Amino acid sequence: MSKVLNIIARILGGLFYPLWIPTYGILLYCLTLLPYSPTPLHLYYIKSILWTFILTGIVPLITIWIMIRRKQISDIYITNPQERSKPYIYTFTLFGIWAYFLYRAHFPAFFFWSAVGATAALGVVTIINAKWKISAHLTGLGGLIGGILSGFLYYNLTPTVGLIALLLGLALVLMYARLYVKAHTPLQVVCGFLLGISFTFIPNLILSYAQ
Repeated sequence: MSKVLNIIARILGGLFYPLWIPTYGILLYCLTLLPYSPTPLHLYYIKSILWTFILTGIVPLITIWIMIRRKQISDIYITNPQERSKPYIYTFTLFGIWAYFLYRAHFPAFFFWSAVGATAALGVVTIINAKWKISAHLTGLGGLIGGILSGFLYYNLTPTVGLIALLLGLALVLMYARLYVKAHTPLQVVCGFLLGISFTFIPNLILSYAQ
């Protein structure tokens, strides 16, 4: 049983690897919230999905792979917090370029500010990890959930109780998975989640009330 749980925990860690989160976010937007937007789904959005995947997923992953080959970091999850600063700074820069791309591409304001919040959260995680190993996995998932809730807020929609339960349940499952493989402490996963959701949802909440 423990072997099965370990496999499931590692699969979840791979599925919700922080670098995939922006791509999940833009895919979810195109599949769920775009029908409420006056702009239809066309090649423009398909290109945006592709560029998101390249800028926030593929390029940072290649950078991490090169650093592993050069023995600058030990593994793809960058388990050792002392090795995280350099790859996190590279990734932070690429996330910033991605946020600027969304701005130039005239994405909805909530999505742009969610991207800015995710980038800022990554910067904070980089600083924190110099002293304390906060969970990047939960920061990413928290950011994704904050972005989803921001989309509902932007389009004046009310998320269902089922959706809220599903999102929180997913967060709890990922928390347990990261704890099961002994990657973090309970406080590290909870703080990571709160950091991520705060940085993507609160800016959009402030902007919605400011309008």
